[in-house]
Amino acid sequence: MVRVTNGNSIQEVPSQRHGMERFDVKRGLVKQISENGGLATLASEFFDDIRDSGDNSFSGSHGVMTLIEANYNEKGALLVDVTNVAPDFEDPEAVKTAMDDRRRWTLFLDAATGYNSKQRGDKAKEWAKKASKAKSAISAARHFMSLSKNTSEEVTAQAESMIEEIQTALEQGDNTKAAGRAEKLGKLLE
Repeated sequence: MVRVTNGNSIQEVPSQRHGMERFDVKRGLVKQISENGGLATLASEFFDDIRDSGDNSFSGSHGVMTLIEANYNEKGALLVDVTNVAPDFEDPEAVKTAMDDRRRWTLFLDAATGYNSKQRGDKAKEWAKKASKAKSAISAARHFMSLSKNTSEEVTAQAESMIEEIQTALEQGDNTKAAGRAEKLGKLLE
């Protein structure tokens, strides 16, 4: 529940926190945005209440988005966490304002990532596919090693070491590294 002022009254409305989302960013864009004042400066072009948190990050709010937190991580991806409240659907003006808030959010993501909505969706699918591929490679390697009678101890030890590297990369959110190591794991056990 979030307290929202509505004219002269304060009402409690249910809020929906989306959790941290990750977006790929076009190569070179983080540097360009940093040179132009950073992520908070960019966000202030789209939202009213923005506070610079330093290190290319900000927190703020705008309309139905009662909390917006965003930053570029060390790998150059945009991480965002947003809490939304539902508008009063009985009030056409509130719905119109909420639609404008959503439009501003989409335009901000376009500017902060360098990708449009479709491209962001494609990149997210690609990112998830890399994680899935890495997890499948671990499962296949373990299954192969459990069935194989002529895999040397040295190869088994190498495979287990690679599995640990893949799991660590996945835990750190480095799906690209995990997928690359998974490919090498598959070749090791061929």
